[in-house]
Amino acid sequence: MKATTRNIILIGLALAVLLILASSVYIVSETNQVIITQFGEPKSGTISNPGVHFKLPFIQKVNFFEKRWLEWDGDANQINTKDKKYIWVDTYARWRISDPLKFFQRVKDERGAHSRLDDIIDGETRNTVANFDLLEVVRTSNRKFEQTEESAILDQTEAMASIGTGRLKIANIILNESSKIIPEFGIELRDVQIKRVNYVEEVQQKVFDRMIAERQRIASKYRSEGDGKSAEIRGQKERELKRIQSGAYKTAQEIKGKADAEATRIYAQAYNLDPEFYQFMKTLETYRTTLDKDTWLILSTDSEFLKYLKSAGNR
Repeated sequence: MKATTRNIILIGLALAVLLILASSVYIVSETNQVIITQFGEPKSGTISNPGVHFKLPFIQKVNFFEKRWLEWDGDANQINTKDKKYIWVDTYARWRISDPLKFFQRVKDERGAHSRLDDIIDGETRNTVANFDLLEVVRTSNRKFEQTEESAILDQTEAMASIGTGRLKIANIILNESSKIIPEFGIELRDVQIKRVNYVEEVQQKVFDRMIAERQRIASKYRSEGDGKSAEIRGQKERELKRIQSGAYKTAQEIKGKADAEATRIYAQAYNLDPEFYQFMKTLETYRTTLDKDTWLILSTDSEFLKYLKSAGNR
C-alpha cells in the first residue's frame, strides 16, 4: 500500500516537473520575434535570436510577432479629386514590425495594426488625391497620347494635357506622409501603391453611355461609308456592264451587217448570172411561205403571182 502511494506521488511529481518545464521553454524561429509579458505587462526587450529560450512558468506569457514584410490591402475609398471627379481609389502597402515592444504597447497585435493602417493610409490617400486632378492620379508619364476614334472615356484635349506629378509620385507622397505617423506604433512602411482607380457608379454609367454612343457613332460612320462604297461599286458595275453590252451589240451589228452585205452580194451575183432562175426560186419560196391548204387567194388570170402556176398547167 505504501509502495503504491509512493509511486503515485513520484508520477505526480514527474508530471508536475514536465508541466513546469513545458511552461518554461519556448522556441523562437527565424521568422519570429518575441516579447515576454507578465500579467499583461512587458518584462523583457525584443527577443529575436532563433533557438530555445526560458521564461517563468505560468505567470509569464510569450507574444510572437512576425519579422517578415506583411501586406496591407485597404478598402477602396470614394474621393473627390481637385477637378471634382468622383472616383474610387484602392491602395495596398507593405509593412513590418520594426519595434515589437512599442508595437505591443500601442496596437497589441496585427489586427490592431491593420486598423491603424486603415486610418492612417486611407486618410493620407484621401488628403493627397484631393489635391490633384484626375489626370495626375491616372497617368504616370507624359508619353505621347495616341488619338483614336475609340477614345471616349476622357476628353482628348484633357487627356493630351501634360502632368506635373503623376501616379507614382502621388503614391510616394502618400508613403512619405504616412511614414511620419506610422513609426509611433512600432511599424515601418516599405511602400504604398495605388492598385486601382475607378469612377463611382453614377459616373461609370455616364461613361458607359458615352462609350456606347461613341461606338454607335463609329458604327454608323462605317455603315455609311460601306453603303457609299457599295453604291459606288454597283454604279461601276452598271457602267461596265453597259459598256460591255454596247460593245457586244456594236460588234454583233457589224458582223450582221457584213453578213447581210455578203448575202446581198451573193444574191446579186446569182441574179446577174441567171435572172430568170433567180426569179423562179424566189417565187417558189413565196408560194411555200404564203400558201397552204386553208389559204384562199382571189387573183386575176393575168396576175404575176400565177405566172409559174399557169406555165406548169400548160405543160
